[in-house]
Amino acid sequence: MHNSQYALNDDQLQIQDLIRRVAREKVAPRANEIDSTAEYPHDMYALLKELGLFTLPFPEQYGGAGSMLSACLAIEEFGRVCYNTAYLLLVQWVPFGAILHGGTEEQKTRLLPGLASGDLRGAFSTTEAQSGSDVSGIKTRAEKVDGGFLLNGAKIWCTNSDIADFILVAAKYREDGKDGISLFIVEKDMPGLQVGRKEEKMGARGVPSCPLFLDNVFVPDTNMLGGGFRAVMEAFNASRPLIGARGVGLAQGALDHAIEFVTNRTAFGQQVSEFQGVRWMLADMAMQTEAARQLVYRAASLVDGGAPAAALAPVAAMAKCFASDTAMKVATDAVQLFGAAGISSEYPINRYFRDAKVLQIIEGTNQIQRNIISNSLLGRPARK
Repeated sequence: MHNSQYALNDDQLQIQDLIRRVAREKVAPRANEIDSTAEYPHDMYALLKELGLFTLPFPEQYGGAGSMLSACLAIEEFGRVCYNTAYLLLVQWVPFGAILHGGTEEQKTRLLPGLASGDLRGAFSTTEAQSGSDVSGIKTRAEKVDGGFLLNGAKIWCTNSDIADFILVAAKYREDGKDGISLFIVEKDMPGLQVGRKEEKMGARGVPSCPLFLDNVFVPDTNMLGGGFRAVMEAFNASRPLIGARGVGLAQGALDHAIEFVTNRTAFGQQVSEFQGVRWMLADMAMQTEAARQLVYRAASLVDGGAPAAALAPVAAMAKCFASDTAMKVATDAVQLFGAAGISSEYPINRYFRDAKVLQIIEGTNQIQRNIISNSLLGRPARK
């Protein structure tokens, strides 16, 4: 049996404490500005680099803690004060995880130390305009040529792509009469790669997302990731608790702001925090946040315990779906508690509301998560 029990150990409590302190002192004062200017926060990246956090979920040989639960704690604590700073960790971790699981020894040696130190930045690109959630429906193709592949196609919403040194691009290829999907390491200076202008986003504004255009980009054989489509999906699966942790961070942060606000306001001759209706709203917000937290920690502990994909997939999907739906609900209630101030950009609470909406959609929409959960209960529906 894989161990599905979890309790935070001393190392994890230390990580939580350190990041909570850094988040409050260094990150929180920058959060509003990062959101409003939508400029990449180089100073926050430098801070994460200095703290050596880019390897947290990965094996100790790369300087990590080898713990998905520790990684979730980091995302949650940064996300409480600044979704975008937490996002900087995530966009580094997804390519790292994919190369670690699906890369050749040569690729690991070439790319992982740089990702670990923060000297290299990666990005990950599957989404296309026509298919969105349907990864198997992508149109980008890799045609086999002498010594490598020629990539042609277009991608959208590639987060971090205008900053990254390389992008893992999902493309269809044909080998031995069979069609497959794999990831290809496309380096920034490869001829034929064009990164389009960044999208104006409702939330998650500090880390840019851009379209990619691939016009006969030659990628050598040594840049094709092994493991194919399965490696892509397993990398998504294993990183899904991290997306849930972002939801927990947003919900907790929205709750923190709401408590502070109602405690400092008076109406009808008393503190707003003394109205029973307000107290009950906050009680519900706290209850939902704690339920989401426990589900996310459980999913993370399954990853750490080496649970098989079939056991992990539904719990990871529940964690992402429930935590991001909770973030939306809690942020919505927090905006309500702020009243007119909640609508004003003077107050940070609407940032949580916008970021939570984004989180329900990205990294596998919550409809897709519900498919994964119901498939685990009922099997896949018959294809017409």
